[in-house]
Amino acid sequence: MRINKFLAECGVASRRQCDEMIKNGEVLVNGKPCGLGADVTDKDEVTVNGKHVHHEGKKEYYILNKPKGYVCTVSDDKGRKTVMDLLPSRAGRVFPVGRLDYDTEGLLILTSDGDLAFRLTHPKNEIPKTYIAKIEGGVSEAELDKVRGGVVIDGKRTGKCNARVVEQDKNFAKVSVTITEGRNRQVRKMFEAVGKQVVFLKRVKIGELTLRGLDRGACRPLSDEEIKYLKYL
Repeated sequence: MRINKFLAECGVASRRQCDEMIKNGEVLVNGKPCGLGADVTDKDEVTVNGKHVHHEGKKEYYILNKPKGYVCTVSDDKGRKTVMDLLPSRAGRVFPVGRLDYDTEGLLILTSDGDLAFRLTHPKNEIPKTYIAKIEGGVSEAELDKVRGGVVIDGKRTGKCNARVVEQDKNFAKVSVTITEGRNRQVRKMFEAVGKQVVFLKRVKIGELTLRGLDRGACRPLSDEEIKYLKYL
């Protein structure tokens, strides 16, 4: 098994995050640094930052309504609060699937299932994620058309997306935006590209999975039906 998949299945982090750990020399196999394409078995001794890792038993799945002021990492070297602080004490070794910015709220999946994390985050799978963005000063249909058709951020054009105004007054507009990519601060940057500032952002759906009944800062285990839905989304 490839080392990044092995680490993800052990609940260390997503495959992409594990790749970064490997590049940074944090992962040793039988006491030696390994390369990105290395294969391992359960007989190999694998450590991450000096800690042994091994396959966990039953996989765990949580949905969290992330509030502002938390980072989407297992730990933070700056001492900031992480989404792990919001999980119940009984939660096992899970990790966040993808990231929401420090100032972004909303739906976040945490799991020890590396395959599900890979499925939900890999661009080729085009998993739809829906956000509510509050835009300062309102937004015109012409500006929304540019966002829908794709704009250039960080030197690369975004894919087409769905965007519609759900509420508007003279000071602000609330826009529902559904994207199938997951680039860094993508929704904020898409509106910046048309001269608009997002002053509030919340992810409200992944596919058709919503935050219904889940208060800000609260989490719960996913149901069997929800887990199955995400695996075949």
